[in-house]
Amino acid sequence: MITITPKAVEELGKLLADKAKSPQSGLRLAVRRGGCAGWQYEMNVADPEPGDEIVESGTARVIVAGDSLVRLNGCEIDFSDDLTDAGFKINNPHAARSCGCGTSFESADEPAVAMADGEACAP
Repeated sequence: MITITPKAVEELGKLLADKAKSPQSGLRLAVRRGGCAGWQYEMNVADPEPGDEIVESGTARVIVAGDSLVRLNGCEIDFSDDLTDAGFKINNPHAARSCGCGTSFESADEPAVAMADGEACAP
């Protein structure tokens, strides 16, 4: 199960009021191979796909990609409004370490993935 902090609920509700494509839209969260630590988060406003899990709290809806459930189970979604680091943040108990930009992580459940020389963190 994924939890959403009150600040993230507030900000996600605003985002969805502005960007939702349909009443089923939510913040779709997935994990894909990439980034400088092995796995990177993908977040976009979208409708659910077959196999996805939906988590709702107030006006916030998070859609977890079905193929990412194992790597995201137990995560907390928060929102930071720091001047230099604003946005949604994923606190992931499966992350052994995160990269400096915070968009990718190394899984504690899998061996590290060697990245190519010069490969940078994804924005």
